[in-house]
Amino acid sequence: MQATTRRRLKFTAAMLIFFALVQSISAQSALPSAFFMKIPETVQDLQAIENHVQKLVEKVMPATVCLRVGNHQGSGVIINREGHILTAGHVSGAAERDVTVILSDGRRLRGRTLGANNAIDSGMAVITDKADFPYVEMAKSAALKKGQWCLALGHPGGYKIGRPPVIRLGRLQGVSAKLLVSDCALVGGDSGGPLIDMHGRVIGIHSRISDKLSANVHVPIDTYRETWTRLAGGEVWGKPLPSLDRLKPGEAYVGVRVAPDKKTLRIESVTPGGPAEKAGLRVNDVILKIDNQTLATPEDLGGFLKVRRPGARINVHVQRGAEIMSIAVVLGKRAS
Repeated sequence: MQATTRRRLKFTAAMLIFFALVQSISAQSALPSAFFMKIPETVQDLQAIENHVQKLVEKVMPATVCLRVGNHQGSGVIINREGHILTAGHVSGAAERDVTVILSDGRRLRGRTLGANNAIDSGMAVITDKADFPYVEMAKSAALKKGQWCLALGHPGGYKIGRPPVIRLGRLQGVSAKLLVSDCALVGGDSGGPLIDMHGRVIGIHSRISDKLSANVHVPIDTYRETWTRLAGGEVWGKPLPSLDRLKPGEAYVGVRVAPDKKTLRIESVTPGGPAEKAGLRVNDVILKIDNQTLATPEDLGGFLKVRRPGARINVHVQRGAEIMSIAVVLGKRAS
């Protein structure tokens, strides 16, 4: 009797292992073979990758959002029907702050910041409005391997009206329990956005944007699971990493307020003693472009300043009456 029971247990265990292997193989076989090559070899391989990524984007883009917290903005991703948003700790900042959540279709919802682990740069927010919204699931970053393909989404330079989250394709260049490194091209404003695997699941959150293309750093998704209770409970802990100092948002400022008409960047007020006043900018000047970058909305201006540092010299092209002029402004540092 005991021998029969042991045989049944061994058979059951063997079948469980078999089905687990079948599921693993099925998950891999759902991907085009080109994703398992070191280098795609043919045009057909590239087309297979392109077709798969296009389908993936339809799934993950709607859940990628812009977060506006105070005077700065970053990116994030909705990961459940309760409206929890994963982002970077340096984007969410302190707990219980008001957040404007901008969906990929332009809808705006209210939210608030929750907790943050500054030591690893993970952060969380939540949508407080009652609404329907898309979300994506989380993967397990412990199972990731160097060389895997990945997809980065976010709002480079900040949210721009009519522009959905921007997509960049790359590969993992490094994997550890504390960080992921990819060669997905990122810029300021992408911070907090999701890194997605080829099954459409979140594997990391953008954290440190490197000057080197192949060294952008992401927070592994498993760290969010491990600290979920603390993050969702609004706890903020840990000493910020030195490498995050340059990412602190909202430091550089020009010292103007523009009219919120979203048609032109007309200066509504100038901060006394600020960089703009010192340079000669005036109320009712209309900003046309800065450093040859055309700006049309307050969001454009905010995104431009987001990735600049105090002390940087910019050329502001304005229309004053019938005259168009270029005025050099040295950006100041916003008081904390």
